[in-house]
Amino acid sequence: MKKAVLTIVKWAGIGVITIIGIFLAIQAWFYFTAPVYIFEQPKPFSGDRWYNPYAGMDSTLWKKANFHFHTREWFGLTAGKGNTNEEFWRVYKSLGYDAPMISNYMRISTYNRDSAWYLGVYEHGVGIRKKHQILIGSREVLWRDYSLFQSTGHRQHIIDLLRGQNEIVALAHPGWENGYPANRIGLLSNYDMLESLDGNYRSIPQWDSALSAGRPVYLLADDDAHDISKPGQIGVCVTFINARENKAPQLVEALKAGRSFGADIYHEKTDTWEKKILYHTQQMPLVQAVELKNDTLRVRVSETAMKIEFIGQGGEVKKEAEGVPGSWYALQNNDTYIRTQITFYNPEKQPGTKFYLNPVFRYNGLQPVNSSTATINYERTWIFRFMSFGSLFLLAAVIFRIRRSGKARKNSA
Repeated sequence: MKKAVLTIVKWAGIGVITIIGIFLAIQAWFYFTAPVYIFEQPKPFSGDRWYNPYAGMDSTLWKKANFHFHTREWFGLTAGKGNTNEEFWRVYKSLGYDAPMISNYMRISTYNRDSAWYLGVYEHGVGIRKKHQILIGSREVLWRDYSLFQSTGHRQHIIDLLRGQNEIVALAHPGWENGYPANRIGLLSNYDMLESLDGNYRSIPQWDSALSAGRPVYLLADDDAHDISKPGQIGVCVTFINARENKAPQLVEALKAGRSFGADIYHEKTDTWEKKILYHTQQMPLVQAVELKNDTLRVRVSETAMKIEFIGQGGEVKKEAEGVPGSWYALQNNDTYIRTQITFYNPEKQPGTKFYLNPVFRYNGLQPVNSSTATINYERTWIFRFMSFGSLFLLAAVIFRIRRSGKARKNSA
């Protein structure tokens, strides 16, 4: 019996070592073949016109959505192993959601695929720390990732690979474990959204850094929940989308145009499901108007706000208004973008639910695009590859020579 146990342990150890070896070999190949990027210095938004993503919106058409939730997958090895698809659907519908999505790690859920609003969604990222992406409107899973460490170039390469496989590429919880450093995120391009409101981490500084670099990226707000039985994880961060119909093409078009906003929902640790359902379905405030007329931005909400802030380049607060259901800001010549942040009262008249509106920003009158795009330097890429593989072969030759010398000394002894 003891011998059998030892044999099992031995082979299990061999199996683990083999798996780790294969994983490291694949990662080595990924790193050795990674392209080298050139990053242009980004520039703030500019132009003589202002883009308002909410122009002509109908305030009766808000749809509630969540794009980040985990159910049981991969034999229960990943977080979310206790969540069933059916329970996920029941809970989110009770909170009045129109389009709740499942985003498991490296797998596109087909649950509710016959619904008009269904979009394939998954979370990409395999490795240490939180360099993940949320993909919306996904057609296939990208299995490549730089799992041990990532330079800015590695991050850009993954974004570029994901770009062709998905309708929307969003950087997941960018501030969590410094997955996307605020002082570098402005260099990245070719993505659509930042999940700056995540149930586990808030990343507003990263959003302001991207906007200050002239990146027209919009905010995504998700629960990123792993336990459907806990009210404190559900309905915490909501994406509101202004779309005429609750259908996939309209949802995607509205998100890419910026006709959405993120809500950080006030909640207490003692909240019950009944209390949460009441707030979500009957007491939630709404955005009624975001208008831009004669270089003046006007915002109105459905109830008196504790504070309305207008925030611009570098995350600087340009104006505050307190105890009002709406406010305005006169755009200045040196303003590049202005986003609005609205804080509502909680039951104790303290800061409660907070809305984060997408920005208005300067542009030249054409469809807003990234201010600069990272490009691959093919000459440096091939030099890096030759040097990498040359170093690998040299290392193998040195090891082989050392082993032969050791055997020769042993035989001569």
